[in-house]
Amino acid sequence: MRSERHHRAAVPIDAPRGRRRCVSLINIMRYEIELKHSDPTCTAVIRSRVRPEELPRFVPAACGEVWSFIRSASLPRPGRHLALYLDAQGSVEVGAEVSEPFAGNDRVHCSQLPAGRVVTVTHFGPYARLAEAHAAIRAWCAERGHRCSVISWEIYGHWEESWNTDPSKIRTDVFYLLDDAKG
Repeated sequence: MRSERHHRAAVPIDAPRGRRRCVSLINIMRYEIELKHSDPTCTAVIRSRVRPEELPRFVPAACGEVWSFIRSASLPRPGRHLALYLDAQGSVEVGAEVSEPFAGNDRVHCSQLPAGRVVTVTHFGPYARLAEAHAAIRAWCAERGHRCSVISWEIYGHWEESWNTDPSKIRTDVFYLLDDAKG
């Protein structure tokens, strides 16, 4: 990915899909928002329609199932786990980055992350606070006249044992595909 700009944004919490929650201003993180070009990335995924409250259970289970498929299919150089949100109706693809196209099965499909202009931020902290990163991106885009498409995704860092005792180090990269005419 090529970085075009680098900015900071701090915003209140607005969870995905229109749910709001109140948080003390002390807990709001500062995010470094970037505008980039994303190249397509090949993925192994499970496709489903999932309600927001089911995501904390569905995402880890689907990631585990895809990882088992990757190992059994001997796919070379698997990458990080991910969740791709395709629309406001809960259509998702959850799985992992892979290095090349492959033949899937009835559950695991070969897909790809989208290419194009994206806005991205790295979130450090528990997954339960990812809504803060999503809100920061949407606010940053609104302030600068960019329109986020309905497509967004999260790429989860490879788990490190230290995260079990210090969840503030958990890394998740959040991306929104832009749907605007700004150059």
